[in-house]
Amino acid sequence: MADMDIFVGYDPVEAAAFHVCVNSIIRHSSVPVTIHPLALNTLPGYSEEHGDGSNEFIYSRFLVPYLMSWTGRALYIDGDMVVTDDIAKLFALADTYKAVQVVKHDYKTTAEKKYLGSKNENYPRKNWSSVILWNCNHFANRGLTPEYVQESTGKHLHRFAWLEDDQIGELPAEWNWLADEYGRNGEAKLLHWTLGLPGFREYETSPMAEEWFAELALTVRCG
Repeated sequence: MADMDIFVGYDPVEAAAFHVCVNSIIRHSSVPVTIHPLALNTLPGYSEEHGDGSNEFIYSRFLVPYLMSWTGRALYIDGDMVVTDDIAKLFALADTYKAVQVVKHDYKTTAEKKYLGSKNENYPRKNWSSVILWNCNHFANRGLTPEYVQESTGKHLHRFAWLEDDQIGELPAEWNWLADEYGRNGEAKLLHWTLGLPGFREYETSPMAEEWFAELALTVRCG
């Protein structure tokens, strides 16, 4: 059985987020997984030169097909998430004919700022790129080289502008549930605190924050 390749956004400012997220994936998975931290210091041939963004993995997520040598399937998720179900169920939703599959959120935030004072602007396809099930060998993704990502704008990349609309498949909303925007959902399979991780003091009472703190306790437990 081949491992499932999962790329998780890593930023040293919120390193705890990465480890909690990974622990939740491993705890619930029924099959082997290979975890790839998307840390800028480990990415061959890529230099982050964009001057915007609230974290270090805001652009590197689009390197996943390149990092996979344009073969197979891979999942990208932000680090500020907790998985509450078997991640194999998400991979089972893969559609051979789609270049990517995402939760197609359609909402407008009411929060002008998010963690660390970053602007939280509304824009088309907002948060679609926070969970991406990649079809890495799809011909439409072959152009996602380090040079292309370095030279492209956030608007272009996060709106999947290199793809035709019919190449963007859809995932169920419970696989990228924006807890702090949408509120509680007992059926959610992947919780996402997009405004701010509960580990930040000002967001520690966010909806469903107790799920993150419970996973944190399991992550650091010894004995």
